[in-house]
Amino acid sequence: MITRRFFATSVLAGSAAVIAASATSSLAKSNTPETKAALPGKSAAQVHYKTVDIDGVSVFYREAGKPGAPVVLMLHGWPSSSAMFRQLIDELAGKYHVFAPDYPGFGNSAIPSNSSFKYTFDNLGEVVGKFVDKVGIKQYALYATDFGGLVGYRVAIKSPGRMKALIAQNNPLFFAESPWFGPIVPYWQTGSADSRQKAGEHYHTLDVVRGLYVNGVSDPSAIDPEQYQSEYAMLLRPGAGDASLDLLYDIRTNGPVLQNAQNFLKSQQPPTLIVTGKNDILFNGDNQQKYLSVLPKAELHLLDSGHCALADKGGEIAGRVHKFLGRVI
Repeated sequence: MITRRFFATSVLAGSAAVIAASATSSLAKSNTPETKAALPGKSAAQVHYKTVDIDGVSVFYREAGKPGAPVVLMLHGWPSSSAMFRQLIDELAGKYHVFAPDYPGFGNSAIPSNSSFKYTFDNLGEVVGKFVDKVGIKQYALYATDFGGLVGYRVAIKSPGRMKALIAQNNPLFFAESPWFGPIVPYWQTGSADSRQKAGEHYHTLDVVRGLYVNGVSDPSAIDPEQYQSEYAMLLRPGAGDASLDLLYDIRTNGPVLQNAQNFLKSQQPPTLIVTGKNDILFNGDNQQKYLSVLPKAELHLLDSGHCALADKGGEIAGRVHKFLGRVI
């Protein structure tokens, strides 16, 4: 019998094995602040706001930096959009060519009805893979957070050799045990209209969206409330809530993909930076350290922050990303 305990303790769908993090790894783990000063790529680079048609769906993206420079592909989480990367794009665009798309149903991309577009992680992976090809990206460093990993790993596995480096920020590679997923368990179990409605009544609230930003943050006054307020407003647009619920429901299918991603990363061993909020209500520091069982040479920094660590630790993250990319691409 499938129980609530099974689903609550195996979010992202249960077949991924828990592997203990290596205590003898050569990781560079640190909880010390990285100052924002002297970022070598900081510039007044122009950000361009564009759209591209992917199989009849208008996909919005932010692009900045010099063509021909190493590419950084940024993939956002739920219920965010490429807007979450504004500061980081500004910090990196002086040295790198940055692309940050919005998934269908998010941000400024189109919101096709779920009768005409299937909101699954497999389908988002297809869209982003076609986006990469259409805008002419040959190789890239992937910056992935939250949903961005479930999408980005699919893209990387399908085109091995194109992802030259990985930056994971509060990004799942192993399933997580978290009470945050509890209210969606009945929907995962039954798929009924009633359980879907109740899940929507919970997750489509300002409290839930705000919680992703402020839970685990030592100083909530460092969080600009416009970030979570705008994301909540976007979630209320016609069709956007349904798109999100479809994807939250599809989380339950991701166990095999996570296992495939673990196998892929273990075989490829891309240079990897894990820079993450250790107090994340979804993927805490212990969860993120499990990356090291697959990528023992990865550089790991556990920050005193929560799920949306860019919101209060953006300068520190940008500094670490600059140093990392400067070494590996």
